[in-house]
Amino acid sequence: MGMTMSQKILASHAGLDSVKAGQLIEAQLDMVLGNDITSPVAINVFNEGNAQAVFDNSKIAMVMDHFTPNKDIKAAEQCRQVRSFADKYDIKNFFDVGQMGIEHSLLPEKGLVGPGTLCIGADSHTCTYGALGAFSTGVGSTDMAAGMISGKAWFKVPSAIKFNLIGKPDEYISGKDVILHIIGMIGVDGALYKSMEFCGPGLKYLNIDDRLCIANMAIEAGAKNGIFPVDDITRAYTENRFKGTPVEYTADEDAEYDAEYTIDLSKLRPTVAFPHLPENARTVDEIGETEVKIDQAVIGSCTNGRISDLRAAADILRGKKVAKGVRCIIIPSTQSVYLQAMHEGLFDVFINAGAVVSTPTCGPCLGGHMGILAKGERAISTTNRNFVGRMGHVESEVYLASPAVAAASAVTGYISDPKKVK
Repeated sequence: MGMTMSQKILASHAGLDSVKAGQLIEAQLDMVLGNDITSPVAINVFNEGNAQAVFDNSKIAMVMDHFTPNKDIKAAEQCRQVRSFADKYDIKNFFDVGQMGIEHSLLPEKGLVGPGTLCIGADSHTCTYGALGAFSTGVGSTDMAAGMISGKAWFKVPSAIKFNLIGKPDEYISGKDVILHIIGMIGVDGALYKSMEFCGPGLKYLNIDDRLCIANMAIEAGAKNGIFPVDDITRAYTENRFKGTPVEYTADEDAEYDAEYTIDLSKLRPTVAFPHLPENARTVDEIGETEVKIDQAVIGSCTNGRISDLRAAADILRGKKVAKGVRCIIIPSTQSVYLQAMHEGLFDVFINAGAVVSTPTCGPCLGGHMGILAKGERAISTTNRNFVGRMGHVESEVYLASPAVAAASAVTGYISDPKKVK
């Protein structure tokens, strides 16, 4: 029986000719990732095990992004602990304030992940890098510690689901709409511990930011990882950027899939996930024009804080004003994106519209800082989760959407179709 893309990467890193779903393997790692919340726990485990060295100081990344710039004393102490560890072991890819960005935007941008690599990260959205033809997945901090010491991790080889994308998406349809549609279709456990494999002629209409967004939210369907084949779009992004040696894997024609779905991108409409699960998807056509009044719009995160996302928001906000009573928060995902957006004049658009621009941070996505919700408040957000209390008070609500929908809603004060606002 043939292998999927994910299975081929795992087999290669385990030194095996082939693997099959359900098989337990030990594989060599190309990158181990942690942030300011998860790294301290891993460091404690590292120290408790009396480890004396890391396996490779160039294959560990630590990104201070969740509560930074530090929001309180605890956050400051956590970052200091990671900073000391990074200094002691000369961690080459340590990103602090001034250099940091949101980790899952930063690592691809810095060329630390790329085609054929195997990456684990102590953050569930590490699955983002599958957009580049990598196998990447989230793990616990204990596994991160073991990875830092040994350069290896245990895996149970996942089975897979194939998503065949066809058709050309309409204006204002982005990767966010694609993945929200899919999660709405299969549910938050529809791909439980499986690999979500995306393929088909529709891929040519999805830019790298769309793909990073889709792979990022594979975990919201319960998946072990999401992965795209390497094509000209991937190569254009990784060329002269990726610091490793790219290896391109394609699924065998006789690869086995637990299920196969065909998604016609031309039929998709802007989609919003209602509280309190990403599977509660509705199109803007199914939402009344004044049905859902919002108090806050957040445009950013590891899901939708890249330059094309900010351009989409600016396209809607240009020459308009944020509705009275609405707070619109724009969060570029990295320093590079911040500079690019600023030089393109996007900040002028945002600020003239009445929005605020933040330093790169995960911030409000996990209820950290920079936009916490009070009791009874509603936010439309380009983030990836809308669980109870995710962005603040347990009686607040989060609606997930694309940057275009979030920006349009900021203008009207209600969840809105961007076409009607533009």
